[in-house]
Amino acid sequence: MASSSRSQVLSLYKTMLRESGRFSSYNYRSYAIRRIKDAFREKKNVHDSHEIQSLVQRAKENLEVIKRQTHPPYENSCNAERIEAFLPR
Repeated sequence: MASSSRSQVLSLYKTMLRESGRFSSYNYRSYAIRRIKDAFREKKNVHDSHEIQSLVQRAKENLEVIKRQTHPPYENSCNAERIEAFLPR
């Protein structure tokens, strides 16, 4: 694995672990962290650059899913405040 690929993979690994640590539920958090560690450990001996890039792309897509699940969208909180303003008291 080239050094740039190695640093890219390590950075992605750390970011995925950090973002997974933000799950509020202990069960989701521990499952996500365990799966990330297992998946990276399972693929650590891959040397084909095309396969590495494919795995990195899939990991980036999974990271986006994790981010969507751990960061509530800002728009929803604003919309909730706007809706409450129109409700009768």
